[in-house]
Amino acid sequence: MPTLLIIYHSRTGGSRQMAEAAFAAGKPEGDVRLLKAEEVTPDDLLAANGYLFCAPENLAALSGVMKEMFDRCYYPVLGRIEGRPYAQMICAGSDGENAARQLARIATGWRLKEVQPALILCTHAQTPEEILAKKTLTEAQLAPCRDLGQALAAGLALGVF
Repeated sequence: MPTLLIIYHSRTGGSRQMAEAAFAAGKPEGDVRLLKAEEVTPDDLLAANGYLFCAPENLAALSGVMKEMFDRCYYPVLGRIEGRPYAQMICAGSDGENAARQLARIATGWRLKEVQPALILCTHAQTPEEILAKKTLTEAQLAPCRDLGQALAAGLALGVF
């Protein structure tokens, strides 16, 4: 059975909740793995058939830990995962677009196939206290994350992607 690999980084809990929601919804549809970005190896990427990347936007950029995962794994899998489907989820305080662009550019280098536009969840955290505070996302905020996890897992299982 094809495997969906969900890779996430989270400092304040928002991205973790998004990734866990996608994972929980995808599990009944197929083989789904959930890994923290710092744990991912090139072998994990090679073993998966599709990817869902989930990270916060920090300082108008993709989080450093997620970027480090790409830095560490980029060349060992280059030319070996081309054409595989991916989607991404970004947890942002106000925008998220730049982080999504950065991630999409990396995925383009790997020649991955985007199967869903970036899902950007805005928490509206604007003060230092709000930005650094532990995030608790609502059911309404998590619903599109669940939908995306379910759709990716089902699409892989059915051979749609």
